[in-house]
Amino acid sequence: MHYGRFAPSPTGRMHLGNVFCALLSWLSVRSRGGQWLLRIEDIDRQRSRQEYADWLMDDLHWLGLLWDGEPLYQSRRTEIYEHYFRQLQQQGLTYQCYCTRADLMAGNAPHEADGRMVYRGTCRHLPPQPGRQGATRLIAADTDITCHDGHYGDISLNMMRDVGDFIIRRKDGSWAYQLAVVIDDALTGITEVVRGRDLLSSAPQQMYLAGLLGFGSPQFYHLPLLCNIAGQRLSKRDRSLDMECLRKNFPAEEIIGRLACLAGLQADASPIAAEELVQLFEWNKIPTEDIVADAGGIYADSGEIVGVKGQNNKKT
Repeated sequence: MHYGRFAPSPTGRMHLGNVFCALLSWLSVRSRGGQWLLRIEDIDRQRSRQEYADWLMDDLHWLGLLWDGEPLYQSRRTEIYEHYFRQLQQQGLTYQCYCTRADLMAGNAPHEADGRMVYRGTCRHLPPQPGRQGATRLIAADTDITCHDGHYGDISLNMMRDVGDFIIRRKDGSWAYQLAVVIDDALTGITEVVRGRDLLSSAPQQMYLAGLLGFGSPQFYHLPLLCNIAGQRLSKRDRSLDMECLRKNFPAEEIIGRLACLAGLQADASPIAAEELVQLFEWNKIPTEDIVADAGGIYADSGEIVGVKGQNNKKT
């Protein structure tokens, strides 16, 4: 059985980019006759709210993207994360890091390909610091990990050189994304992960951590990003493209149809139900270049506009 998942953070209303990811994740696993699980990644204690989780579940229902089983809340899995965290500690693979943000900016080199900061182990050999609370980092070995991405091909990273020792528990005691996502994917039997290409470089990192914990890894498929007209990735600050605004202006099947067109699953932006797209889904139809969207229309890289009224026009 194939198992996919959609794992949003309930820190605001979903936007069109979230919907694009949810739709293609749903279609990918449904086209294989599999199940689609919903995980609420609410480990950010300050920003996560139940009302946001309720909104996103209502939006998924409205779009026709129904999940299997009960939603899984990360905030309710602290004991599980603690168990595997202790396992890493007992293997001598972790240490406390007391670096401030200013220390990190001053003392660590950006990875040449994407600008990520690579932590060089400043605190790795420090003696215990009684009375000080630090973040917990995982030691990155000098080993190469290759992710065979189903859409973008292979990406290889050296854990020490390209990633560095990374945080698995924050200074305030909250769990870091990398630890929680690896554990949850493994324990819920996820066989494929579909998400934005901004997380492509996280895949080898997560595979490395999964191996240390004795887990296998899912098949990864990364997607092109939806961007605003300035070429910046959509975020929850782009209110004109969040689900509150979209639901006021478009029926669900029109939103699905436009996204299906941009995904290469149908030739035009005709309204269509998500269920009708299952038989049309193929990964080789999905573009690799990012896609630009704004409130007035959804722009494809080909230069075509899918306008508010559904017409196709050239970019100007």
